[in-house]
Amino acid sequence: MTTGWAWFALIASGIVDVAWAFSMKKADGFRDLPWALVSVALLIVFVALLIKALEVLPLGTAYAVWTGIGAAGSVAVGILIFGEPASAGRLFWIALVLAGIVGLKLQAG
Repeated sequence: MTTGWAWFALIASGIVDVAWAFSMKKADGFRDLPWALVSVALLIVFVALLIKALEVLPLGTAYAVWTGIGAAGSVAVGILIFGEPASAGRLFWIALVLAGIVGLKLQAG
């Protein structure tokens, strides 16, 4: 796998991770079986993509980027879909997470 494809797999894994978090919320503690099954399927997909990306990318950078995508994406889903607060403080800290992701990506090349 090339470095470019590894970054693609990592970003895709982060996006699927956000979808997984959404599905976990909808699964309601695994009381909603269809959403619980979707959640398990998404878990398998994001882990498989992450494993492929880690074959090429540096662990620390890749994991930080992946968790940042998941964190920022999950906050966005919470705000946009579940009506969670979009306070200036929350948005500032998520922007700081995103700035850290960009910095790590620039350092990794």
